[in-house]
Amino acid sequence: MQSPDRTPDLDAQQEAAVLVAAGEDLARRLVFLHSGQDPRARDYAGLSDAALRQVSDPANGRYIAESSKVLRRALAAGHAPRSFFMAPKWLDSLRDVFAAHPEVPIFVGTDAVLESITGFHLHRGVLAAMDRPDPLELDQVLSGASRVAILEDIVDHTNLGAIFRSAAALGIDAVLITPRCADPLYRRSIRVSMGAVFQVPWVRLDSWPYDLRAVAAAGFEIAAMELTSHARGIDEVAGGNSEKLALVLGTEGAGVSDAVLQLADLHVMIPMRPGVDSLNVAAASAVAFWELRAR
Repeated sequence: MQSPDRTPDLDAQQEAAVLVAAGEDLARRLVFLHSGQDPRARDYAGLSDAALRQVSDPANGRYIAESSKVLRRALAAGHAPRSFFMAPKWLDSLRDVFAAHPEVPIFVGTDAVLESITGFHLHRGVLAAMDRPDPLELDQVLSGASRVAILEDIVDHTNLGAIFRSAAALGIDAVLITPRCADPLYRRSIRVSMGAVFQVPWVRLDSWPYDLRAVAAAGFEIAAMELTSHARGIDEVAGGNSEKLALVLGTEGAGVSDAVLQLADLHVMIPMRPGVDSLNVAAASAVAFWELRAR
């Protein structure tokens, strides 16, 4: 990364041209960034540090939406923007968004300045700092649901986003995530899910695995997806008549925990060719969601 004093910046003439092109109403909201150390852009600082963001974002009530498509899906879900962050060339494509949120500041700068702040290249055009919505309650997301996915300690943001994308496409009504699970609103999870984290209701559990009792009390049969000695083929289970089914997917590598296997009503597996005993958890989730969809 270049030091702030050597980062290519907009000169006065270029800034003036941006203001003229933006028009009077938009121009008054533009905030030009000239340094990677600008404190006004602290929401966007150091976004490449995944561990830091996972810890700090929930605590500070914010998350980052990356790309105009993801931003629009977040806004459609009722989430509120704190600020927008982009190179000037993207302003025209989001005029309708800016008009709908007239008091939200718009940070602009050269690609180099923006990268010096975030730590990565903004090849998707726009970022937005968003306020996190109030968390949902467990009984709220279970009400009216017939198919639920429970993600036990899925720590990879890419896997998490892919699971949400499959859940949205294949009829999962809600997703429950355990306390140590990765953050669905981390920017990589959002990006991989193509915004599906805004479509599927989800809640973070706080008393795992005892929360399974509440899920069972709501009428769900608990199915743990794990290759055990008495696991049933998922195609066999799919042919059953479970009106309410909650599928537990285990952490990468270790799989579903022993405590959950003991509490589950049944164990399920995806039948595979000899010599292969597992799929990546994101791939496995897509197969399982399709097979176990409500019919």
